[in-house]
Amino acid sequence: MAITHHELCFGCGLANLFGLQLEIEASDGGVEGRFFVKQDHQGPPGFAHGGVIATALDEAMALLVHGEGVHAVTRRLEIDLLGPVPVGSFAGVRAWIESRAERQLELRAELRGQEPDGRLLARAAGAFAVVG
Repeated sequence: MAITHHELCFGCGLANLFGLQLEIEASDGGVEGRFFVKQDHQGPPGFAHGGVIATALDEAMALLVHGEGVHAVTRRLEIDLLGPVPVGSFAGVRAWIESRAERQLELRAELRGQEPDGRLLARAAGAFAVVG
């Protein structure tokens, strides 16, 4: 699987200094990675904005789909925010494909806190529509 990044992408672009700069790679049955939660990502003081968490989960799922050579866009995204993600910490993300149909893929993703506890802090379900 070839995971490609657009340098100015808010989710994975390394040239986007305000973005997540999500580091992600193929793993057993999906993708795994992490990003550092910066001050620019906060909502409530000291914690990541829920929209930033949603972006990280959506980005992981999209990179997995595109890494498999499927041209698809997010059609539906559901997020469960289970705990606060502190500014100044790494957050780990993982995504996998649950099911495939001719024109749609169903994916899941999760975000965990910094090791050593790696507590589950958010999870997502996404439907991606195949285009083209």
